[in-house]
Amino acid sequence: MIIGVPKETKNNEYRVGLLPAGVVQLSRSGHKVLIEEGAGIGSGIRDEEYVAAGGRILKNPSEVFSQAELIVKIKEPSPEEYAHLKAGQIIFTFFHFAASRPLTEAMLKKKIIAFAYETLQNENGELPCLTPMSEVAGRMAVHEGAKYLEEPMKGRDILLGGVPGVSPADVVILGAGVVGANACKMAAGLGANVTILDINLNRLRFIEEIMPPNVHTLYSNSHTIRDSVLKADLVISSVLIRGAKAPLLIDRKLVSQMKKGAVIVDVAIDQGGSCETSRPTTHENPTFVVDGVVHYCVTNMPGAVARTSSYALTNATLPYILILAELGTEKCIQESYAMRRALNMRKGELTIQEVAETFNLPWTES
Repeated sequence: MIIGVPKETKNNEYRVGLLPAGVVQLSRSGHKVLIEEGAGIGSGIRDEEYVAAGGRILKNPSEVFSQAELIVKIKEPSPEEYAHLKAGQIIFTFFHFAASRPLTEAMLKKKIIAFAYETLQNENGELPCLTPMSEVAGRMAVHEGAKYLEEPMKGRDILLGGVPGVSPADVVILGAGVVGANACKMAAGLGANVTILDINLNRLRFIEEIMPPNVHTLYSNSHTIRDSVLKADLVISSVLIRGAKAPLLIDRKLVSQMKKGAVIVDVAIDQGGSCETSRPTTHENPTFVVDGVVHYCVTNMPGAVARTSSYALTNATLPYILILAELGTEKCIQESYAMRRALNMRKGELTIQEVAETFNLPWTES
């Protein structure tokens, strides 16, 4: 199979979909790998390294898309890339379709075969391609939240961990999954007073056992969310429903009642966000203020630490890229449960129920 790796076009997205080590493995298996010139530069990978690994460098994205049967990316195709897509072409990337009807309809119209990292799921329920980026985003959420609590950033001008004689910040984390647990670990390590909420009691018991005494767990419901958010200096929202739009947990009225200068880091923004006042932002312009509350809603947070993120993600995705390249779409979804769960659309038809229900569109089982 011919695999293409274009340079990412999203704002300040420096990750790359395949490392030279992946090119070596694919080449050894008899596949051809095409890399757009400069695709790995943001992750510290030179074109020469791809060539040495057995890849071929092409000058522009149109060459990569026109020749490749399988496109391996990091983020969903941007509008400027739509014209490059071909019917029947396989695209393997983060799509987050439930967050964007225009994207969903555009990809259906192009009749591509869409495999999404974020819905790829093992039989034990794990999301192996989403997990490493959730780990990065969870840790970054605390870094960014602490920064935007500073007065020059329009925050509450407080230090997250406090100092002797001065109380630390109150950090509230909605969701105790991979993002939430990593955010909890970072915030607790910095000395903040941390409250983490979830509806999974077993998960809360686990968090209670492994975290230090400055971490407190709460069962999540509308009352505990409201009480916690009103006390918070920093709120990190990390709730995920596989393939579906993020649930709305913080409405506009609650935002207006929060502390002035408080910060919301809506990690769920990739799936539409879980705060009513959230809207997608970029690394170039990461924040906005609503009712005195700073919102950080960057849709590709891990892109800011591309070197770490590219290696972490491709460690997880490469085995599935190899399977897909070796077997092709039909045999792949027949033999691999994980890849069957990753398939979101095929030649103009949705194959994922959660996205179909979000937009009231028809779907068929893969």
